[in-house]
Amino acid sequence: MVINNGFTYIAFLMFIAGALLALEKYTKWKVFNVVPPLVFIYVLNMIFCTMGLYNSEACSNAYSVLKNNLLYAMIFVMLLRCDFRKLAKLGGRMVAIFLGCSLTLFVGFLIGYPIFKSTLGTDTWAAVAALYASWVGGSANMAAMQAALPVDAGAYSCALALDTVCYSLWIALLLLAVRYAPKWNKATNADTTKLQAVADAAVQEVAKGKKHADSSDWIFLIGLSLIVSAISQFVGAKMSDVFTNMGLGMFDKGTITTLFVTILGLICALSPIGKLPAVEELSNVYLYAVVSLLASTASIVDLMAAPMWIVYGLFILAIHVVLMFILSKFFRWDLCMVSTASLANIGGSASAPIVASAYDPSYAGIGVLMGVLGAAVGNFFGIGMGQILKMF
Repeated sequence: MVINNGFTYIAFLMFIAGALLALEKYTKWKVFNVVPPLVFIYVLNMIFCTMGLYNSEACSNAYSVLKNNLLYAMIFVMLLRCDFRKLAKLGGRMVAIFLGCSLTLFVGFLIGYPIFKSTLGTDTWAAVAALYASWVGGSANMAAMQAALPVDAGAYSCALALDTVCYSLWIALLLLAVRYAPKWNKATNADTTKLQAVADAAVQEVAKGKKHADSSDWIFLIGLSLIVSAISQFVGAKMSDVFTNMGLGMFDKGTITTLFVTILGLICALSPIGKLPAVEELSNVYLYAVVSLLASTASIVDLMAAPMWIVYGLFILAIHVVLMFILSKFFRWDLCMVSTASLANIGGSASAPIVASAYDPSYAGIGVLMGVLGAAVGNFFGIGMGQILKMF
């Protein structure tokens, strides 16, 4: 069986995504605590792709029309909640701990890639860079790299498998480590004198009123994000020609467009647009649509390389732990904030508060703001990693 209608193809993709999200919400099945719906969406669509369900010209045309257009709209909306004025509540120390985690992960990715490159498959550098963007920001940053870099669909599938397995293992280990915080803090001579003050400021910022979105908010935000996507692609094409004529061919249309829409989103986050209701909800709608589209072009056969990808991920985490302990000993960082920053990188703003709250419920706001910081810088870090890995 093959889907021979573009609208049916899109309708089927969104139905699968919606059905899985509804199952998570209404059944409360524990399996979703281990494997999030996003992964099930990806795997199911990979299976259907492998079966040949989407192997038609109509599906290919619909994919080509929608993927990048929705992707750039998603990036813009995602970044509207990244108001750097709110991030100031973290203070320099918390930002430094977060960036320390990003740096040590960067070192792990960079050291491990030449070691594991031959076992990961062919043409994997862009997928690894996309994974790094995810481990700084979140799933939306990983999806964003599809537009900025030539990410192979099969390698992307393996990177997603690595992300899921390592994230599940990592959050469990960080929660287990809570009881050993006194030993870590003693070994690093940690300074926690101002931690509660930062936590209180972060909680107040996160708790500021969330408005209810009505239909006009949704329509305006959808229209704005789509026109921004169109303008950004136009600017990206024009600027790409300029850079190519200057001999800077590495700045292709995808890279320039992604950077442009990222900067535009961060600027608009400082304006009243950033306070619009439904920003987070719409960014999730776009994310599930984009991931469904990406999965519909990937074959499940590509996951055969996933075991070595997972070993690569464990290697990165080992490097991360060793280097973070060294930095903590030098800068007197405590385990609570190191763990929160680490999960804010690897898991994002949705999961970082879990670890922070395991130490003290009032610390949850710090985790949220750290996750927002990751979403703001993830695209820049991912593109930078891609340019470096490309040289390998």
